[in-house]
Amino acid sequence: MNLTELQRWAKTLTKEKGRPAYLLIADLIAEDVESGRLQARDRLPTLRDLAAAVDINYTTAARAYNEAKRRGLIESHPGSGSFVKGKAVSLGPAKGGYEMTMNLLIEPAIPTLIEKVRDSAIAVLAQHDLYSLFRYQSFGGGQRERETALMWLDRRLGNARLENILICPGIHSALVGLMTQLVSPGQLVCVESLIYPGMKAIAAQLGLTLHSLERDMHGPLPKAFEEVCKEGRVAVLYLNPTIHNPTTTTIPLSRRQGLADIALRYSIPIIEDDAYTMLCDDPVTPFADLAPELSYYITGTAKCFGPGLRSAFLHAPGKRQTQRISGAMRALSVMSSPLTDALVSTWIADGTADAMLKAVRTEGSARLKLAEHYLGRNHISGAAGAFHLWLKLPKASNWNPSELAVHLRSLGVSAVASAAFSTDNNPPDALRICYGGPISRDNWEDGLQQLADVIEQPAFLLSNTH
Repeated sequence: MNLTELQRWAKTLTKEKGRPAYLLIADLIAEDVESGRLQARDRLPTLRDLAAAVDINYTTAARAYNEAKRRGLIESHPGSGSFVKGKAVSLGPAKGGYEMTMNLLIEPAIPTLIEKVRDSAIAVLAQHDLYSLFRYQSFGGGQRERETALMWLDRRLGNARLENILICPGIHSALVGLMTQLVSPGQLVCVESLIYPGMKAIAAQLGLTLHSLERDMHGPLPKAFEEVCKEGRVAVLYLNPTIHNPTTTTIPLSRRQGLADIALRYSIPIIEDDAYTMLCDDPVTPFADLAPELSYYITGTAKCFGPGLRSAFLHAPGKRQTQRISGAMRALSVMSSPLTDALVSTWIADGTADAMLKAVRTEGSARLKLAEHYLGRNHISGAAGAFHLWLKLPKASNWNPSELAVHLRSLGVSAVASAAFSTDNNPPDALRICYGGPISRDNWEDGLQQLADVIEQPAFLLSNTH
């Protein structure tokens, strides 16, 4: 960032003295990012240089950068400085049709499986009254669809009940509905220090306050959860406990029991976002079995068919809670698609879903082994059957995660910096790498080779080649 830009900032601060300087500086950063005056990876002045250039004190400069970090505009790392993250990356299809930021499902290139899915879909259209699939219906799905959802939920829940099941148009919409019902103004939503970015977006849209819980390699710390529960403002605990997005952590049983015990003692509802659970071969005990009277359990079929199939199954603690959530969800999204519900029910009932799930798991495990070979087990966290991994950057690389993510995406590697998932403004030096989408295993291996080469190069050497 040059002196001219800082002088422009100083003039703006002088003109608008009625507004807090730290907020105004954050606004100026946002404007310059949007206009292109600041680009991703641009280094910002040090706090002392900023304070001197625009005539503010050091504390105000620090507050300005913290506000910019909170808005997702910049990243700061001790010893490296502060850097611009750049404009939000588009969620539309990337060049070549390969989406570079979303966590895309592996698309198995198995002709017989693709044919099975197609034939089953055609059978749905042939066997149903077509107009019945075009009509309004009560929110939560029909009897047949909920019975099939119960078959799917029975694989994970020990006490699933038909009257407590709602079919929703995707997990994200179910989370929106739950937040509107369970959280009142002034209350806190307890989350891990790294979470699914969609939950951050929901909280921002609804004006909710996320309370970040410190985590370790096994998930959120029970002590941190209990300390905030004692304050009496916690509305709900949100967890993504199995093959966590982004770290791939599966919370072990002892940690689940500790968190569930605290929730029970303080009567804190639990939202269990179990989107990835069916990718996990190992048996897991859901929070919904440990605290059934408090748990809202959500899973679906997106992780075995793809996000275009917006279908999720919500299991509420009881009949009364199911009715309340159903009313809220109907107001927000009217209903799930009857056609989608019919497809999903048929695919579960005739075994197509199982065949697809098995193919995704098999390919995911093979791609993870390739990642371990090229990147080393010590540098990544992964889960067999999943389609994303957590890459921990070696200190010697001197890479800023946001800079590296931008560079990797330019090479065709689906990388997202840790800041996108952070809720405590202290993201680790790490990236989520997705190896799903319409890429082949060979494409993935090529990407791994490039990724390994880039990490081995110090960041300043690569930047000097541009």
